[in-house]
Amino acid sequence: MTKSLRIHWVAVAAVSLAIAGCQSGDKTDKVADGIPSAKAEGKRLRIAVIPKGSTHVFWKAVHAGADDAAKELGNVDVIWKGPLKEDDRESQVKTVEDFVTNKVDGIVLAPLDKTALKGPVSEATKSDIPVLIIDSALDGGDTVSFVATDNEKGGEMAGDAMVKLLGGKGKVVMLRYQENSASTEARELGFLTAIKKASGITVVSENQHAGATVESAQRASENLLQGLNKGAGMGVDGIFTPNESSTFGMLRVLQDGGNAGKVKFVGFDSSPKLLEGLKAGQINGLVIQNPRKMGYLGVKTIVEHVKGGKVEARIDTGAALITKENMDTPENQKLLTPPAN
Repeated sequence: MTKSLRIHWVAVAAVSLAIAGCQSGDKTDKVADGIPSAKAEGKRLRIAVIPKGSTHVFWKAVHAGADDAAKELGNVDVIWKGPLKEDDRESQVKTVEDFVTNKVDGIVLAPLDKTALKGPVSEATKSDIPVLIIDSALDGGDTVSFVATDNEKGGEMAGDAMVKLLGGKGKVVMLRYQENSASTEARELGFLTAIKKASGITVVSENQHAGATVESAQRASENLLQGLNKGAGMGVDGIFTPNESSTFGMLRVLQDGGNAGKVKFVGFDSSPKLLEGLKAGQINGLVIQNPRKMGYLGVKTIVEHVKGGKVEARIDTGAALITKENMDTPENQKLLTPPAN
């Protein structure tokens, strides 16, 4: 083979390899499950935000906060995707896996199960995709930060309020949320810790679970109260529920049975219906988180980490006890009626 012919074939091979490389690269630009690829976005960062669910008012506020951060940063796209209901572990696991496959730049996750999401988070970390946890803790795992309410402290706030409402004596029930939800388990622990300080208060039920929806919470509330109702009266002086859906389900049962306002009732989180109950004196107190701040700081913190900055391992987004008497203060109104997008 002549020298000129050898040069010709080397040039042809080089062009072929370049074309193959471009074709391979094009595959990474394709959309997986409706998620735009990082390469297609150039230098913009793509941050996946995965809530426990998408129906509760709480998660809509988290979404708004995440969008606030993206707008402020300017070079960030928030991709919001999560299960419809807060008991769909398989859906949330698959969502994390899909984002890992698509190679997003970071994941902000509210794990609906503290153990079931350990594996997917570990796989993300192994794929060099950092994960930041919001709202509810994960059992172990190499994560960037935990941005959430101090849930045990929030539960203690609810318990202290109940002790005060009952004058330190009476019978109370606590309707739990669902198993393996770290945030609500911490609230339940905090509530019981505060209640047990009052020797005159007896906890007559603490082992029933509301489930992930208002409907399941309503059924559980009916069964719980019916089991306690012996003759005249409700058989209980105080009730605690640890999240939005369990609180609303219990409120419905109290309203339907004509018992709303006849028992001391402290819940967690807010929604328009819960605030109506608070105004009407059917709920005595609501421990309110700051979900918009949670979404905002979740995105801001993961972006800071991706850019090489140093971030705190634990960020407390705060909580407040809202009552009928203080709900109209300017400070509390900001929590109860956050600005619209």
